[in-house]
Amino acid sequence: MTATRGFGIDIGGSGIKGALVDLEKGALIGDRLRIDTPQPSTPEAIADVVLKVVRHFDWDGPVGITLPAVIKKGFAHTAANIDPKWIGTDADALFADVLGRSTDDIAMLNDADAAGMAEIRFGDPAARHGVTTLLTFGTGIGSAVFQDGKLVPNTEFGHLEVDGHDAEKRAAASVKDNEGLSYPHWAKRVSRYLNVLENLIWPDLFIVGGGVSKKSERWVPLLEVRTKVLVASLQNNAGIVGAAAAAVEGIEH
Repeated sequence: MTATRGFGIDIGGSGIKGALVDLEKGALIGDRLRIDTPQPSTPEAIADVVLKVVRHFDWDGPVGITLPAVIKKGFAHTAANIDPKWIGTDADALFADVLGRSTDDIAMLNDADAAGMAEIRFGDPAARHGVTTLLTFGTGIGSAVFQDGKLVPNTEFGHLEVDGHDAEKRAAASVKDNEGLSYPHWAKRVSRYLNVLENLIWPDLFIVGGGVSKKSERWVPLLEVRTKVLVASLQNNAGIVGAAAAAVEGIEH
């Protein structure tokens, strides 16, 4: 019998969010819990928060967890907007130990990959055909690329060099807030970034997500790109949903 409920945790540079997930609808069950990411955001400090989130929901099944990092076989190989001590950490083993589970019950994924998987499964059917690129605009910029619905894991297109700068240092949603940019000004930066990306991989569709997708009407219509742009249907909950699905199905990269 296929599980209809799962549990996902989405770890970001500013917040750690967790929730129960209805895996038939691709929707959260009840409210999610959000706790500020500890500073410094070391593996041990974040693991403590993850334990609090899991205990809050009294969840004893498999847990899907995302990190803003390249994840290969449960190990973190980069650390974007989290403490550099994550680099080289066996995240699978860390969370399994803290949560009192086997590593088989922990699914570690890159945060944007998890969000993209949720959008491919539960979002607009158009995303399942051709080359689809999901981009999450938050503390940084996460990317997930799909060919006919199949993930190419661990793309790091948020770190493309654009006009001499790391793309996310100019076009992440956090930059808009930190520099007090208007939506039109920020949309020009996002457009420049998307132009570079579309000239590099020629996608058929962009899906834009992250917290700023809640206000998509204020900036998405201003984008000057040739590629069709859709707003993430799951908005900022996509990472949680994708992580929960991955944990139940044993998906890990």
